[in-house]
Amino acid sequence: MTMQPRLLPVFAASLVLLPLLGACASAGEDDYPSLAIREAERDTGAFQPPPYVPTYPAPAAVAGAQGFAAQAREAHAAFLAALPAARARVNTARGSGMGSDAWSVAQVAVATLEGHRARAMIALVELDRIYVDAGTEGQETAGVQDLRGPVEALVAEENAIVAGLLGDLR
Repeated sequence: MTMQPRLLPVFAASLVLLPLLGACASAGEDDYPSLAIREAERDTGAFQPPPYVPTYPAPAAVAGAQGFAAQAREAHAAFLAALPAARARVNTARGSGMGSDAWSVAQVAVATLEGHRARAMIALVELDRIYVDAGTEGQETAGVQDLRGPVEALVAEENAIVAGLLGDLR
């Protein structure tokens, strides 16, 4: 069977358009579900969740938090004890230039302070961990927060001191 060349475009167009005719058919009303509220969807009462009553962290967690706060205070005391020597070395190294002996000695003194600060920062991280764990378990976090706040202030003070000393060495 051979087609005449002038009917070929009409035939090709009808093959393309034929599947699209199905989209023009309309469905009756019974073909779709009703959007009315079903009986199961009606509100038959109000859900009242139980009142939130925070529980307190386990005694081990509180003891651990107190231990980390004590660790931070000890690290801060060591930081303050090493601070006068570090300041003296930084004052001696001021203006001596990077790489000089005085500058190297001052850098080691500041690094000693940074080591003490790192111990306090580790304690702060552990307090944060205990705080988050207690919070995600629905426990009271005020006790841990009361310990965390002063430790955060100690670390902020140490950060400012170290930044100032390093700025003096430049």
